[in-house]
Amino acid sequence: MRILVTGASGQVGSELDELLRGAPQNELLALSHSELDIADRERVLQVTGEWVPELIINAAAYTSVDACEDNVDRAFAANALGPRNLAEGARLVGSHLLHISTDYVFDGTSASPYREWDPPHPLSVYGRSKLAGEQEVLSLLPGAAVVRSSWICGRFGHNMVKTILRLADNTGPLRFVDDQRGCPTFAGDLAAMVVRLAVARLPGLFHVTNQGVTSWYGFARDVLAAAGHDADRVLPIKTADLDPPRPAPRPANSVLDNSVLRLLGVPLLVDYHDPLERTVKYLLAST
Repeated sequence: MRILVTGASGQVGSELDELLRGAPQNELLALSHSELDIADRERVLQVTGEWVPELIINAAAYTSVDACEDNVDRAFAANALGPRNLAEGARLVGSHLLHISTDYVFDGTSASPYREWDPPHPLSVYGRSKLAGEQEVLSLLPGAAVVRSSWICGRFGHNMVKTILRLADNTGPLRFVDDQRGCPTFAGDLAAMVVRLAVARLPGLFHVTNQGVTSWYGFARDVLAAAGHDADRVLPIKTADLDPPRPAPRPANSVLDNSVLRLLGVPLLVDYHDPLERTVKYLLAST
């Protein structure tokens, strides 16, 4: 299968690159942002027209949630216009497109986990731009797929596990919010499910997360414990007590119900504690 992966230097893109290169039956073109800016329509159509992939996986995005608040055009160029360009390119050459999205399309006010059929209502520029990208893909390319995930972390890129491990080297207490809840999702596990869904050409919306719900406070405790540190150093605070406050509002409830996978009988990703242990060991051994 000829496959194009965009955003190949990011957290999920790096895992997709590694995973797909390990399958000799694939012809893979994995491009980073510097190699392919998906907001550049002419370049996107050139690449898709010359490569003619059977499958496109879009892992490219502008994910600096707070920076998006002050860079609205940049956010919508990367997260909305970019997916539109990929959908157009995919349609012209007959490719299947799978686009990766986020829990930030919801406002977090629900008392229950969010299903794929729940109406989105993003609070932030980042969330609005990602929702626009979903709408572009699903409206322009019938049969395309959108995978929403949450709290992504792993071996590559910047993420909360790396932040917590870096802070753990300092003395004194660590303070993390206890009123935001979600499902930590590890990029390697997510990449494997993305490939499975993409190769099967399953259409529509999917929520894909590791299982297990926690808060950032609880997750920080888990990371410290996995690294052999004292988890009691972590103290809970409220989002309103963050100093300085974050420019972009965060959903209080980011828990995604993997309803479609479950109803289709697709095995769900494992509980997040298992990949967390593996990731922490990998990161500590790499330092």
